[in-house]
Amino acid sequence: MHATLRLGCLIAVALLTAPANASAQERPLPLADVLSFLLTNQSVPTGDFVKDARAAAVTRDTITRLLLVELTTVPLGSSSAGFTYRVNPAIGTIERASQSFGPFFTERSLTAGRGRASIGVNLQFAKYTRLNDVDLESGEFVATGNQFRDEAAPFDVETLSMEIQSRTLTVLGNVGVTNRLDVGVAVPVVWLSLEGSRVNTYRGAVLLQATASGEATGLGDMAIRAKYRLAGDGGTGLAIVGETRLPTGREEDLLGSGEASYNAVVVGSVEPGRFSAHVNAGATWGGLVNEVGYRGALSFSASPRVTLLAELLGRRIEDIGELTQERVPHPTIAGVDTIRLVSTGTTLTTSSMTAGARWNVVGTWLLNASVNFPLANNGLRSETTTLVGIEYAFGGR
Repeated sequence: MHATLRLGCLIAVALLTAPANASAQERPLPLADVLSFLLTNQSVPTGDFVKDARAAAVTRDTITRLLLVELTTVPLGSSSAGFTYRVNPAIGTIERASQSFGPFFTERSLTAGRGRASIGVNLQFAKYTRLNDVDLESGEFVATGNQFRDEAAPFDVETLSMEIQSRTLTVLGNVGVTNRLDVGVAVPVVWLSLEGSRVNTYRGAVLLQATASGEATGLGDMAIRAKYRLAGDGGTGLAIVGETRLPTGREEDLLGSGEASYNAVVVGSVEPGRFSAHVNAGATWGGLVNEVGYRGALSFSASPRVTLLAELLGRRIEDIGELTQERVPHPTIAGVDTIRLVSTGTTLTTSSMTAGARWNVVGTWLLNASVNFPLANNGLRSETTTLVGIEYAFGGR
């Protein structure tokens, strides 16, 4: 009887899914709707429609939120210019204030110098393939299922596979208003693509339940920044940085947060010579999430034209939630547990490492390249994020 009922459910789902897929292909949908279609199109009968709908919505909201956090709140690049200058009081001439060209994402205390400006372009590549310990591309991500307690695996299970890619082109500008104060702007343009499928497996019989794909391109959330040097001499010193993220990206296409956010960072730097170290501690509020974060960087001036860098970036994001499996007794079938995804509502802690180099090609042109990789298996993440960029400095007294 259960098998007959199950077969009828599978046929009904197949008939309902076919036009839904066709409809999704015939007209472009906002990426938020594409992701929602993929994550909420459920067919496993669990005997509790209300809990099923709630679990599907939690899965959709948590993954959407994690993706938006990755795209709209991560550092777009340091506000510091690669070339920094100061007046040598002994001879009264302007000279470079540091042998280093500075970190990629970690702020340093040096400012550019009055009237000095820089403009740069960075291109970042990321492919989000893991959620906590689960590989999203492999189809092992269990969304819901039913399992007899005396069996090792679910007899009826839905699994998701997803591939999310982003390309972010960021235009960076910075100008020294005074010898102590810099102001700058970061303007990201984001290309985001999503492709995924949802598969139902019942006693070895596989049914493709839903497929979804889409892409979006547009302006992301812009950042306006200011840095003030409080104290110091040369590359060693103390500064504060303030940043506002404006909600300029389309929230419905997952390109923007939809709300303004604010960030404040305390910066400390030590540069005794060819080596330098920089430490940041800050907080973000407003927007999608509240968080505290830290960044640290070590740099080595391998030559007057080349700086080698290693950076550590960490974040503690409040109440964002993580997905975990919940098992509860099936309401109508004895000896069976129902598996659903639920959000823990906990704080998420992430960390990553960046390694790269900045090369002074000619004049005041800098070529930048780095790779970032996660150190913790938390949240939605890319196995590697690569960055290439170029920067030009100009102006002066």
